[in-house]
Amino acid sequence: MKHLVCTLIACLLLCGALVAQAAEGEAFARVTAAEGEVRAGPGVAYRVIYRAQRGEAFVLRARENSGYWLQVVLADGRAGFLLGDTVEVIAAGESSEGLTKPGFFAPPALASANGGMTALGGLFDGHAYAEVRPSFVLDPSLSIDPYVGLSLASSGRSLLYGAGATLNIVPSWAIAPYLHLGSGGYHFSPNQDAFVPSHKDTFHLRAGGGLLVSLRWRLLFRIEATNTILFTADSYANVQTYTAGFGTYF
Repeated sequence: MKHLVCTLIACLLLCGALVAQAAEGEAFARVTAAEGEVRAGPGVAYRVIYRAQRGEAFVLRARENSGYWLQVVLADGRAGFLLGDTVEVIAAGESSEGLTKPGFFAPPALASANGGMTALGGLFDGHAYAEVRPSFVLDPSLSIDPYVGLSLASSGRSLLYGAGATLNIVPSWAIAPYLHLGSGGYHFSPNQDAFVPSHKDTFHLRAGGGLLVSLRWRLLFRIEATNTILFTADSYANVQTYTAGFGTYF
């Protein structure tokens, strides 16, 4: 698992360097009005996807033929349109103040997100494991996360389900640590030919954390390790889980 995580991080850094290199030589559009509405299309009928403040600058991609609209690239990699009357066009190299190019990593979408979804894969007690985790964002620092996970072993299948809370320690960082607490149920179904007891149902508590990496286009990459306690009124067992996966905020 350690080697897998190191390889993934190395790939992320390499892609980030390639994206930054490709952005050299771009022109920029800097907002000169008190506020600039970045819209999904070249016209006021399109929805506003971002509200830019005076002084913010974006890479300029193209100018629409119909009307004076400029197509720009936001810091998270999404494309949008700004009305030309609200900006000034600056060639790269004229002034570096306030000019930033979108890279492979992006500002977290937590500040404006209402929800999210992540698909994770890894190991649960040493066996293959997959989990789906939707998120309900209450605040950039806090979200409520229901989850359901399936583990496959030679002896049978395990279903882990419940809900938890995720505390984002530094929600403004592109690579940020977080803590996760959860609880719910656990169900084990043995294979027909396995010499193990019949179906088993217990409760569980889990605690852990990891790193949340914010990428372009509101994609996220999550690395996580948790300790899960499976318990009944007269027994308990500790299980370690190591997962990684991709998701998004919206």
